[in-house]
Amino acid sequence: MHPSLSSLQTRLQHVFSNPALLQRAVTHRSFSADHNERLEFLGDSVLNLAVASLLYERLAQLPEGDLSRVRANLVKQDTLHQLALRLKVSEVLRLGEGESKSGGQQRPSILADALEALIGAVYLDAGYEQAEALVHRLFQEVEINPHMQAVAKDPKTALQEWLQGRKMKLPQYRVVGTVGEAHRQTFDVECDIAELGLTERGIGGSRRAGEQAAAAAMLATLKAKKL
Repeated sequence: MHPSLSSLQTRLQHVFSNPALLQRAVTHRSFSADHNERLEFLGDSVLNLAVASLLYERLAQLPEGDLSRVRANLVKQDTLHQLALRLKVSEVLRLGEGESKSGGQQRPSILADALEALIGAVYLDAGYEQAEALVHRLFQEVEINPHMQAVAKDPKTALQEWLQGRKMKLPQYRVVGTVGEAHRQTFDVECDIAELGLTERGIGGSRRAGEQAAAAAMLATLKAKKL
């Protein structure tokens, strides 16, 4: 194992029985087909459960809705990015040349995803209890209080709720173009509300990001038209 990965194990306080899981967890899709996205998917679920149990213990008097609000603050990208920086995850990330040159090593989304992948890797390597213990250690120095502000809704959710509140159909999203190499594509996405005859477009580094940008543009149009 590379010394940098050994050092990461020390910071994680977990020695992998299967070191290949650790290596995969820090491998971006731009580097190899054996990348961390499936581990990230798994780690996201483990993280949410582990944080939920942490809050259930620490904030015993808080009702369900408030617990959900606090958890949303703790598992959002900004928080995970900061935790990844503390673990020095950027030092061990494996990125393709193009992604590396464009600053991927410090990109919050990539670091947050890698942290979730590491949690997923620990879960596969040693089970839920070890993964939960890791999550609890990660959040030891994070301030957790019942007064954390609610996380603002993302544009797609806000647009969906706006339409549903007016008994209208959900918007249709369509990719109208892509630019760039496979690992650095830019997605041009169209958001269409047929009932209002409105169409807006947005651009992002992934289809999801493009959809969010298009939804944000649509919300701005609705606000400007005072609908």
